[in-house]
Amino acid sequence: MTTDLPGLAEGNFYYQSLGGGRFRSTIHAQGAWNEHEQHMAPASGLMADCLERYEPRGDMRMARLSYEILGLIPGGEFHIETTTLRPGRTIELLQAELVANCRVAIRATAWRMVTSDTSPVAAVEDAAIPAPDECKPYDAASVWPGGYIRSLEMRMAEGHRPGAGKVWLRTEHPLTHKADSGDLARLIGLVDTANGIAARVPPGKDSYAFPNLDLQIHMHRRPQGEWLGLDNAVSFGADGIGLTSTVLHDLSGPFGRAEQILTLRRS
Repeated sequence: MTTDLPGLAEGNFYYQSLGGGRFRSTIHAQGAWNEHEQHMAPASGLMADCLERYEPRGDMRMARLSYEILGLIPGGEFHIETTTLRPGRTIELLQAELVANCRVAIRATAWRMVTSDTSPVAAVEDAAIPAPDECKPYDAASVWPGGYIRSLEMRMAEGHRPGAGKVWLRTEHPLTHKADSGDLARLIGLVDTANGIAARVPPGKDSYAFPNLDLQIHMHRRPQGEWLGLDNAVSFGADGIGLTSTVLHDLSGPFGRAEQILTLRRS
């Protein structure tokens, strides 16, 4: 694959790993709002991968990931810095920063918690959604531009409408050219797509832009597999602020929730 956008790596993956926490994005990580920026989805997956690899402990897992989007995420080369903010025996707080052009573009924090056997009281209130093979193919690239959206396979459940919908998605592209990321990072790298699957208004000229400023993910269990299900609802306030709320699913059922605060702007 070739591209006329400067600084992008070529390949059938989202990022080329350059070593030492440095990466270069490919066209598959391209955003939907601007062609020269990265989409938040694969960037957040890569940061989750870095957090999961950082001083790992077998008795712990990440239960909450909180991303603050501090500005445009440039395409091309960048690095990720990972640190411990709050060490602990049973609870730890980690941080990762994506730094591009000498500026922090995304700051992520992750609560890592010790695990134990609570299966006797395990229960979930969120309802399951129709499986991918019960849904029809959905061409999101007909609605949204950008290399990231084109990289996805999507299925839409019945009842989809502006403001609410149920969609499954997966990708054949690994996060990096090493293709060694786990299921959690792969699925987290799809979650930010939630803000576009059931837009209240069509994106583009003479409409509204509604980019999210953050991404908050809470997980009551560790997700598995390649399919991510999004049970999605979008609310627009009357003063320029919106909210996308999503129940997250894998093929075993619901595993958590995601929230995205939106800035509504006339385009």
